[in-house]
Amino acid sequence: MTLSCLLLALILDAFLGEPTWLWSRISHPIVLMGRAIKWIENRYNNGINRKNKGIIFLIVTIIPLAITGYLIDRLPFSAIWNILIVAILLSQKSLTEHVTAVSLGLQKDLLQGRKAVSMIVGRDTSILGEEDIARSAIESAAENFSDGVVAPIFWYLIAGLPGILIYKFVNTTDSMIGYKNIQYNQYGWAAAKLDDFMNWVPARVSGILICLVYQNNLALRVMWRDAKLHRSPNAGWPEAAMAGVLNISISGPRSYDGVIKDYPFVNAEGKKKLTAVDIDNAVDVLWRSWGGLVLGCGVLLFFSTII
Repeated sequence: MTLSCLLLALILDAFLGEPTWLWSRISHPIVLMGRAIKWIENRYNNGINRKNKGIIFLIVTIIPLAITGYLIDRLPFSAIWNILIVAILLSQKSLTEHVTAVSLGLQKDLLQGRKAVSMIVGRDTSILGEEDIARSAIESAAENFSDGVVAPIFWYLIAGLPGILIYKFVNTTDSMIGYKNIQYNQYGWAAAKLDDFMNWVPARVSGILICLVYQNNLALRVMWRDAKLHRSPNAGWPEAAMAGVLNISISGPRSYDGVIKDYPFVNAEGKKKLTAVDIDNAVDVLWRSWGGLVLGCGVLLFFSTII
């Protein structure tokens, strides 16, 4: 049942994405998670023992999520619930829409491009030029394909609804408090470490998938060589694969909170003067890789039915 539910959820997400008519009336589950994370953080991210508080916070929230997923699996028509929940927690179409919006904005002018890319990246976008905007959008596309599509699928296959619910909560928590600064360095430590652990396999699977669907051995070599150059232990894999497939150079120096970080380039020999066309090419990579996931699930489902 897991594979058939996953296959239908992948297709449902690709067609419907995030319907605004629904989420304008009720809160998206990720929004609810975010509110809960912020509410708890406001009360406990202070004083002493912040690291321990962050660890306890994860434990006391993950356990109820696991129980919730377990109970939903035992409701009548559990297959329908699985398909709907997994489709809601996947983000293929919404990711491609957000990345495409950067391309469309950039084709108008720099201000529109900066505004669009600021919706999907955490860096300072106010001074970005055309190639920096394009590079940021492509990096976000690759990283979020791993975080928003492959990793949820992986944890759903490993542990069903409890697995995907826990992963999405941990990933959302890391995106909110997993920063190495004075405010979150201690309290967000556990969330950051657990997110790194939960994304370790999916990130590498994402990179390999991108290379495989293009049958690109050069991209595979670029990924293997340059993934470790990335500031993240996981994001470098899908980003390096994307850079290799498109023959572009990404990562490199950038500004965070007004401070220039001299990060090395990934695939430094690739094209550096990027444009909206390169963003559109990255979106094509996302959809082709999504097709690889659908094909893989379909093949596994077929063989599971005849064995």
